Amino acid sequence: MNESAEMSAAAANVRIIPSIRDIDESWGRCCRRLRAELGENVFTSWFGRLKLDSIETGRAQFSVPTRFLKSWIEAHYSDRILAALEAEIGGVASVAIALRSSMGASVAPPAASTAVSQPKAIEAAHSNAARLVSATAPRGGATRDDAAIYSEALASSPLDRRLTFASFLVGRSNQLAYSAAQRVVEDRAGQTPAFSPLYVHSAVGLGKTHLLQATAHAAVAQGRSVIYLTAERFMYGFVAALQSHTAIAFKEAMRSINLLIIDDVQFLQGKAFQNEFGHALNALLDSGRQVVVAADRPPADLESLDERVRSRLAGGLCVEMTALDEPLRIKILEARIAAARAQNPHFSVSPAVVAFVARSIVSNGRDLEGAVNRLNAHSIVGSPLTVEAAEVAIRDLVRAHEPRRVKIEDIQKLVASHYSVSRSDILSARRTATVVKPRQVAMYLSKALTLRSLPEIGRRFGGRDHTTVLHAVRKIEGLSATDTALREELELLKRMLQD
Repeated sequence: MNESAEMSAAAANVRIIPSIRDIDESWGRCCRRLRAELGENVFTSWFGRLKLDSIETGRAQFSVPTRFLKSWIEAHYSDRILAALEAEIGGVASVAIALRSSMGASVAPPAASTAVSQPKAIEAAHSNAARLVSATAPRGGATRDDAAIYSEALASSPLDRRLTFASFLVGRSNQLAYSAAQRVVEDRAGQTPAFSPLYVHSAVGLGKTHLLQATAHAAVAQGRSVIYLTAERFMYGFVAALQSHTAIAFKEAMRSINLLIIDDVQFLQGKAFQNEFGHALNALLDSGRQVVVAADRPPADLESLDERVRSRLAGGLCVEMTALDEPLRIKILEARIAAARAQNPHFSVSPAVVAFVARSIVSNGRDLEGAVNRLNAHSIVGSPLTVEAAEVAIRDLVRAHEPRRVKIEDIQKLVASHYSVSRSDILSARRTATVVKPRQVAMYLSKALTLRSLPEIGRRFGGRDHTTVLHAVRKIEGLSATDTALREELELLKRMLQD
């Protein structure tokens, strides 16, 4: 073979490596094709972070930031990518995907299999929820795209733009909780939190959700990665992730954020959900991330929650938001009246009426807002807003003694002290006469003075069945009808609990 022929043969075997610009343009054409074929939702969910690094000797080298994305794309979309490359570029025979480090460099996959397997511990935690998914899955196969379900699984609960720190009114009852939430926002990403978790508890309508959403708004404004979820939304997201076979991605997302905020954690039911929440909580706290949780009672009183989770929550800063004091109730009323006046310029409330409403309604902020709405309605129909008119308008909102705000643990402690037994005796399985009567009295008072259901009361009394609670209530009601001493005893206990 002459020299010219040899040079031609050598040139034929050399593949020109495309420039970065050529690669970007080529991949851009492939992306447009994939987006048209698969749809916007699928493309955004799975290809948004896929980067084409190089094309050499018929091999297209890609990189992604997580192992889950790598595994998922290799299993579901490698053929589609190869077809798009062949159609738009040509000469590509294979596709390889590597992990991209935090500095942007690709990490070559090991020679062994790179399939991501679900750890046994996670499989065990998901087993109960998997049965739930199986029971609720559509017959005849899934009808929704996995990527769309996955996106929903990782979506935060909606934030109300009105619930910010600027609109949160501070008083003696919530000053500590407000200051703690402000400190959470002041701690920057990467900085060890001053305290984590922050656990806020109070009765309904005292501002827990407002404070949590204000924290989320402020953190988002700083550019921090934040997920705000109600317990119900967390459970829905977990089930959705299982339905779309993206439980690992859900797990990774929950553990990679800077600030996790969970509201109404008392509604977190089911072993699988509690296990998953516990794993996420441990991972975030162990890595120095911030967690904020709210509930309607202290961690120790969440009997339905796993003991390990309760212990971890109690290990942070626990703050109670107590009943609104009168100066704070006046501030809330004045703020609500000002907001109503923006819609109705003729709405005017005298200081005397404001003071009367603040003294009369001592329950929560929602009832105060309801009172303003009633006063506004009276002003619209032209009735003078005197104290007498206000008294008629808010009559159904006035609660003189508020017996329903008594806590079950307070009832148990008082009854135990009154009958000279311990609270642990009341919660135990002992059935001696000296324990059974105090237990039944405590159950009766819990039904009479709280809004808890019979099953919930049973759980708070050592995990008893609701029929046991119903029997105790009927037994005490029957005895008190004929036993004057017992009837007086019950009235005394009620007054002591309500004062």
